Amino acid sequence: MKFVDEVRIRVQAGDGGDGCVSFRREKFIPKGGPNGGDGGDGGSIHLVADNNLNTLVDLRFQRTFRAQRGKNGMGSDKKGRKGEDLVIRVPVGTRIWDEETGDQYGDLCQEGQRLTVAQGGFHGIGNARFKSSINRTPRQFTPGTPGETRELRLELILLADVGLLGFPNAGKSSLIRQVSSATPRVADYPFTTLQPHLGVVRLGQDHSFVIADIPGIIEGAADGAGLGLRFLRHLARTRLLLHLVDIAPLDEGLDPVEEVRKIEHELALYGEGLMEKERWLVLNKRDLLPAADYEARRARLLAELGWTGPVYGISALTGSGTDDLMADLMRRLETLRLAERTEAETAAAEDDWHPLG
Repeated sequence: MKFVDEVRIRVQAGDGGDGCVSFRREKFIPKGGPNGGDGGDGGSIHLVADNNLNTLVDLRFQRTFRAQRGKNGMGSDKKGRKGEDLVIRVPVGTRIWDEETGDQYGDLCQEGQRLTVAQGGFHGIGNARFKSSINRTPRQFTPGTPGETRELRLELILLADVGLLGFPNAGKSSLIRQVSSATPRVADYPFTTLQPHLGVVRLGQDHSFVIADIPGIIEGAADGAGLGLRFLRHLARTRLLLHLVDIAPLDEGLDPVEEVRKIEHELALYGEGLMEKERWLVLNKRDLLPAADYEARRARLLAELGWTGPVYGISALTGSGTDDLMADLMRRLETLRLAERTEAETAAAEDDWHPLG
């Protein structure tokens, strides 16, 4: 299935049904009085997060969604039927933006989370509701109000614990194939993955995390070059980034130090807190170098970057070093998850606490 992570749709809620003007007419009952019923409310449109979906591709083929209109009121005090609500299912991790204002309208990041994006119109009032002691035969009624119409932009942001970043051919796809069951395409010549891939890394029955292979970033990505902004945003929700570097590039003119700096520059330009996110340096393809050459290149890289964070040397192709990397990632992620739960529980306790008096 084609991966689609951005679509634009139009949603139109149902109008409210009109109120009815009617009078009771029965044999032997003169001046029966008004009995026009109210209309029904128009149907609303809701977006619901669904874990069974992983792309917005279904919304690419249907761009307009309309909820049902409320039925008009009828005589004999019969109220019109309410229009049925329309539910649109989207993947977990979908952000919703209002195209007209540019404001973020909502963020569906949990299974079953629901967001009303277009409210149905309110029902009209029938003439029976206008009867009074001074208005015995009212002919007034109100029409139903129009349902809301919105132009929306939906963006899917993958929910992953770890994001892989690096230039094309750094070995991201090979790494995710090595440590998970994901099967992105790999090759022995420079090319970039064209769509993200998610892989689940399992280290025992109760220990696992999700890793995302993001298409290779090139210089100018933050300004839209290449796949640009389209995939940089998928790193926003990750807890930790693995920055893969080709330590043994086929082109001797390529400098790993400069490649790291270019990626950092793009992260800083994009913003969204990506530069502040915890990042580990992973030196890939160490199997292509003699041990002495690898150590010399590693020392130069760290010295010129002034790198003080975690560093790992691996071979994504053979799997050398990946077990230790995944085990350390699992331990770090469990620490981060515990800290997040503690912070959430503390915040909830503070919200529930109210001073006496």
